[in-house]
Amino acid sequence: MATVDDQAVSSSSSSSSFSSDDVCRVVGERVRDARRTLGLTMAQFAEVAEISLGMVSKIEHGQTSPSLSTLTRLAHAAGVPITAFFRGLDEEHDVVIVRAGERMEILHEGSRPGHVYEDLGSLRGRTRIIEPMMVTLESADDVFPLFQHEGVEFLHILEGSMEYGYGPRNYLLETGDTIQIHGEVAHGPVRLVDLPVRFLSVKVFPAAE
Repeated sequence: MATVDDQAVSSSSSSSSFSSDDVCRVVGERVRDARRTLGLTMAQFAEVAEISLGMVSKIEHGQTSPSLSTLTRLAHAAGVPITAFFRGLDEEHDVVIVRAGERMEILHEGSRPGHVYEDLGSLRGRTRIIEPMMVTLESADDVFPLFQHEGVEFLHILEGSMEYGYGPRNYLLETGDTIQIHGEVAHGPVRLVDLPVRFLSVKVFPAAE
């Protein structure tokens, strides 16, 4: 199982063009958005990024072309990839393709051998909006952890059957069944009935304000 590179895969190259002024303007807007998301003043953000207040001001107002070193410091301070500062320059949209056999396995706290969680990829962004995952469970004797998270979750049983806990109740889910739940309520497999159990899980998280 390989690590998936969330690079955009485009079927055609973009025909759009942009000037250096466009780059400075967009980078400035993205830096300002990142700072405001953190709730920091320009001075506070400059201190965290270890660059001068004057430089931050010029960047946010699109008055200078920051060096790669400066962009790296800003990205680190904002907790975003450096590519986040260039979004909006191109009209092309990201496409993420995860080929069969190239899924990235995720290790959950409390998981054991026979619990396989495969990440099906996600579009690039500061926060993840949707998390699709393929889950395979093969050992009926295990005690499974319960999960809680923000947003909602959709499950589609592709193979096998299991009892699935949601809050105080358990539900029998068989091949072809689906269930939608609120992530804040404790949930997870309780008992595997027909092995192996394989299901698609799609978590949808609330959009960042």
